[in-house]
Amino acid sequence: MDGIQVDIQHLKKGEVSLGTSIMAVTFRDGVILGADSRTSTGAYIANRVTDKLTRVQDNIWCCRSGSAADTQAVADIVQYHLDLYKAQFGEPSTKTAASIFQTLCYENKDNLSAGIIVAGFDKKNKGEVYSIPLGGSLHKQKYAIAGSGSTFIYGYCDKNFKEDMSKEETVNFIKHSLSQAIKWDGSSGGVIRMVILTEAGVERLIFYPEEYENL
Repeated sequence: MDGIQVDIQHLKKGEVSLGTSIMAVTFRDGVILGADSRTSTGAYIANRVTDKLTRVQDNIWCCRSGSAADTQAVADIVQYHLDLYKAQFGEPSTKTAASIFQTLCYENKDNLSAGIIVAGFDKKNKGEVYSIPLGGSLHKQKYAIAGSGSTFIYGYCDKNFKEDMSKEETVNFIKHSLSQAIKWDGSSGGVIRMVILTEAGVERLIFYPEEYENL
């Protein structure tokens, strides 16, 4: 029990790491974000059902990895800026949201532990994915993976990702990818959450362990 008691004391003192597996994938009709739900600090699991998919606008969401406190604060600040932008100029693009995330993460890189994936849909650009890893660089990608579990699935994702997939194919791709990350990464676990962004709006999915453990 000593190790767990030490971790609980650490939890009381400071921030909690998401220790996570997150990803976002563009597909034929838009974009889908996915994440596990385990929040841990060392050997102690602080929350089994965390929601790491965060809305910053109705059509723009982000996946959060790193410090739970840092990423929640950054997402709240970005939502505030996007609300102001929307009031003045109309609907912001996914790139605008990603640029604000990138500016905050880069200018505070010495004080933040935040890896962010921003994904959104608009009629002009369709589905878009931007990755903002630790350090605050910005990368536009067809799909992005991040978090501690992502190291186990780079090869799988590279082999199995296809452009212009259907919604069902993309959901299965994310479910299979995250199930493998959860299987091999001790800091990832719980349920798999997804957010689907298309012209029709927002759709949320959840998969319980019995639905993915035997994939």
